[in-house]
Amino acid sequence: MFMSEYNHTIDAKGRLIIPSKFREALGDEFVISKGMDGCLYVYANEDWNAFEQKLTSLPVTNKSARQFARFFLAGAASVEVDKQGRILVPGNLREFAKLDKDVVLVGVGSRIEIWSKDQYDTISDDVDMDGIAQAMEELGLTI
Repeated sequence: MFMSEYNHTIDAKGRLIIPSKFREALGDEFVISKGMDGCLYVYANEDWNAFEQKLTSLPVTNKSARQFARFFLAGAASVEVDKQGRILVPGNLREFAKLDKDVVLVGVGSRIEIWSKDQYDTISDDVDMDGIAQAMEELGLTI
């Protein structure tokens, strides 16, 4: 399970250091894809394979299912960690997530999210935890 938040920078070539705690669980190769809300998702291969099976089992006759699967699968890439603990984030994914220099890596359970620091700060400032807590309670999640 991934948790915590790390601030890093992405260099001009698109290389990003993956925190050692995350690398321990991810291994030397893993999958990065477009994510919701303008971030990138990072999955260990095992978790990605399970997610990919769910996506490919969706009915091809359902337009929303096709769009959902296309969003995640077309933008996905397998990446490898180099000797310095960095990955090369593909250009199309850097562009999608508006990754320029300062980034935030956030562990959220079965995946890691990679955010532009500016965008992460914006969404973090706009959080209504009381409203979210009420919505989660309606889904059966209580603290």
